[in-house]
Amino acid sequence: MSYIKDKFKVKADELSAEVKELIKNHGNTKIEDVTLAQVYQGMRGITGLVTETSLLDANEGIRFRGYSIPELREKLPKAPGGKEPLPEGLFYLMLIGELPTEADVQTISSVLGRRSHVPNHVFDAIDALPLTTHPMTMFTIAIMALQTESLFAKAYAEGINKKDYWSYVFEDSLNLIARLPRVAAYIYRRKYKGGQHIQPNGELDWASNFAHMLGYTDDAFNELMRLYMVIHADHEGGNVSAHTTHLVGSALSDPYLSFAAGMTGLAGPLHGLANQEVIKWILDMREELGGGMPTKDQIEAYVRKTLADGKVVPGYGHAVLRKTDPRFTAQMEFAKTHLPNDELVRIVWMVYDTVPGILTELGKAKNPWPNVDAHSGALLVHYGLVEYEFYTVLFGVSRALGVLASLCWDRALGLSIERPKSVTTEWMKLFVEGKAEVIEG
Repeated sequence: MSYIKDKFKVKADELSAEVKELIKNHGNTKIEDVTLAQVYQGMRGITGLVTETSLLDANEGIRFRGYSIPELREKLPKAPGGKEPLPEGLFYLMLIGELPTEADVQTISSVLGRRSHVPNHVFDAIDALPLTTHPMTMFTIAIMALQTESLFAKAYAEGINKKDYWSYVFEDSLNLIARLPRVAAYIYRRKYKGGQHIQPNGELDWASNFAHMLGYTDDAFNELMRLYMVIHADHEGGNVSAHTTHLVGSALSDPYLSFAAGMTGLAGPLHGLANQEVIKWILDMREELGGGMPTKDQIEAYVRKTLADGKVVPGYGHAVLRKTDPRFTAQMEFAKTHLPNDELVRIVWMVYDTVPGILTELGKAKNPWPNVDAHSGALLVHYGLVEYEFYTVLFGVSRALGVLASLCWDRALGLSIERPKSVTTEWMKLFVEGKAEVIEG
């Protein structure tokens, strides 16, 4: 088999060189209404999706149904005595397009509590995996095991009118959102706490109950979970987890299958796994520098070394944003209120003061500013959630709110199966020479 692999490498190197030359010489050539470079470089900037729940502006950041994160923190209902918005309120806003009342939020919270039962076979599926399994793998497998509960899949098999698809997708989505905290907490307690599980508390709100099942009772940690679940919930439709959920759902796969597919994308280092990479990078830096608080000069030297080694500084740069991510800012404000003297948090702020200037100087990124991942790990470590491999699971629980609300809208609007046209590099070469025409299909 090795000779086939070697032959493939030769062919791949040849085509890679051709592609680079094509982009260099013809990157701005229009193919229909997009450029050749956009086709090759991840469809960046091509408008090809409709997502009702949120919109990302390069300069203003994310808006959920028109509301910015600061506005959500002000206007969404809060738990008694709390200052951070309840995620149930954001879910209502994304679904309905209107700010919820406290009664609306209480209704959703109660519904989620009643639907949170997880069948035993799901726990059995998790328990069958080695403890060394990555938490995101456990999470995705658990979601697939939950698929046995899909009302949409059962109704479709029995034969339903396509006008009713949305109703079953809606019910599946609520059931899945209700069950995810239980599943995620089970994974956490099994992998890191010796399998000493904590039963849910139906009197708590969705995020606080999640914190409770993880094993945390600090009111400030409950507040962090509420904020975390809100700011990670959605980022319009083109990011990998949202797009994948939409794409798989467009084939009429049920919400369990669609969301599981989205989570396999979230697990990638260039997407949700980045929050794990950020805290690991900071901890490695601190250890290499001898522990304690580094100086600004030490941080700058370590950043430059990271870049010189051909690596990236995780948590910096974003495909769309051209400013500091408002989700980073929200976490910074939370830290200034609750843990302003935390050493790790202060290092995050020092990195924030250092990295953008270096990236700009070296021309390493169009957007040198921090994204949401640059801060979240330090907050979690402060409250004792130090198992950074689990952070992407937290992200996944939150992201369910946005992508499943979107999936409800996909079916309500009857959106078509997604099937863009693709071409070969040979066709591209012929096209730029005027020897090929755009093919419909």
